Amino acid sequence: MSFGQGGPGWGPGGGPTPDWNALAEQAAATRARRRRLLLIGCGAAATVAVAAVVALAVTQGISGGEPSDASTTSLPSPADLPSGPSQPEPDFTKAPPPPNPYEFISDPEKDTAPRSAEGFFPDTTVELDGRSYRRAAVKSAEDCPSAAATNDLEKVLKDWNCTEMHQASFTRDGISVTVGIAVLHGESEAGEVKKAAKPYLAPLTGGDVPKDFCRYSACRSSAEAYGRYVVFTVSGYVDGTDVTREETTALAAGRDLTAHARERLKARGREQAAAAATEQPAP
Repeated sequence: MSFGQGGPGWGPGGGPTPDWNALAEQAAATRARRRRLLLIGCGAAATVAVAAVVALAVTQGISGGEPSDASTTSLPSPADLPSGPSQPEPDFTKAPPPPNPYEFISDPEKDTAPRSAEGFFPDTTVELDGRSYRRAAVKSAEDCPSAAATNDLEKVLKDWNCTEMHQASFTRDGISVTVGIAVLHGESEAGEVKKAAKPYLAPLTGGDVPKDFCRYSACRSSAEAYGRYVVFTVSGYVDGTDVTREETTALAAGRDLTAHARERLKARGREQAAAAATEQPAP
């Protein structure tokens, strides 16, 4: 037998030489495919393991299983817990209500601000609903009953212990109005005076108002109580013309000055209430 035949095909005189690069690439591709399959398999296994752990934890929570020692040792003991919130509790204490201005013109113990005709009627011109009134004179009397022009009104003021009368006269278009503010001891006394009042308050003369104003001619009169005060008015024509029952101009003037005096009393109450509010201690 000849040993020169049947040898490997890549020796001298054998077949063509193998493509080593192609073989290397094929081997690398095979290894990469195996690696991907291995990673996918590991990932799936890890996902299953996590799901199993979560399911076990949920099952233990639902079934009331006891927590592990590690979980209990990580929580603070009751002695270590704070006894209360670190922030101060909100204070829901209600602030005291503001003082009522009406009380300060009804109660003599609270109504302590100075009083005078100038203080009640400080403006020389008063505008009321587009109507202008000019102040002609002012007067204050500590003997309140003496300010009455009739014995009947004087008696009423004496009976209910009127202490002061503050008056001012105003003029407009030939009409004059005297408005007087009487001071009583309390709200009930003022109400009684208002009910029993009879004409007339003495007109305040001077300036454009003649001395015989409303002495020899018919005039309009009114009375209104507010707090411990009674507001009186007497209105008529400066030239002595009588005010008839059908006449409304003098009546309207008296109503204007009554409203003005009432607003001045309200302002007095507000000022004293505001002063008292600033003196209240903080809650």
